[in-house]
Parts: sequence; structure tokens; C-alpha cells
Amino acid sequence: MTISEDCSVDAETIRTSSLGSELSDEQCAALARITTACGIKDGEFIIEEGQKDDAIHVLVDGNLEAVTRSSGGGWVTLQILRAGDMIGELGFIDGVEHSASLRALGNCELIRLERENFEKLLETDPDLTYKVMRAIVREVHRILRGMNTQYMEMSNYISKQHGRY
Repeated sequence: MTISEDCSVDAETIRTSSLGSELSDEQCAALARITTACGIKDGEFIIEEGQKDDAIHVLVDGNLEAVTRSSGGGWVTLQILRAGDMIGELGFIDGVEHSASLRALGNCELIRLERENFEKLLETDPDLTYKVMRAIVREVHRILRGMNTQYMEMSNYISKQHGRY
């Protein structure tokens, strides 16, 4: 990953991101102080399958492709991520290895929040910590809901149920 020259994040960027949906002006400013801006270039990976990373990212601009290696060795696209999407939610929460790689489709700008810096807010602003965690859970819930819908559509297609296929 290539870090951009100016790594600061302003409160307005936080406010308009998925992390800042419930935050006050002061909380956006506090979160901005502990996040960094970063950029990756077309074709670069921000996360690689099997890697551990204690940070969460929010895609501010650009598109990322979630990919995994097929049994034949080639890349299989799992999902396209767009501006506003969070990246690495579960690794941020529980520190497990990532199950897929994320590659830039064009140049991308992101916000990066390290778990260690975030956890320091527990003492100074537990309300901010709670609201950010709610935003992360909402994102994970949105992803799970989408996966469930895709699973049902595929299951219906395979079993030719519900007369749609």
C-alpha cells in the first residue's frame, strides 16, 4: 500500500463516511485526529488473503475488488467495493486473518483507523466508541443480508424453485 503525502483526515471526511453517521461535530474531530488518509494505486493490494491487520478502512474514492485464488491459481472476483464501503471490519474487531484479498481498480483513497488508537477512546469518549462500533456492526449486517439474498437466489436457481428460472 502506498501512503499519500498528506496523511491527515478532516472532520468533514469523517462526518460523510460510514463511520461518522451518528457522531457529533466534536466526535468527528476526535476520530479524525486518530485516523490517517492513505491511497493505493491501480492494481495494488491493500489486504492480502491470510494476512492479519488490526485496522479498518473506509473507501473514500475509487473501487476495490475483493478477490480470492481459485484452485487453478487464477483470481476470482467476489465483490466490488465502492466509495463509502468499509474494509476489514472483522479483522479490526477480532484480529483474525482476512479471507480474501482486496485489489484497487484504479487509484483509491481511503481512511485508515488502527484498533490500538481507537481503543484509547474507550477511556476518553466511550459514547464515540459505541457509535463507531454500531456503524461497523451495521455494515457487517448489510453485507450478511446481501450474502443471504445471493445465497437464496442461487439456491432457487439450482433447485429451480419458485418458478423464476
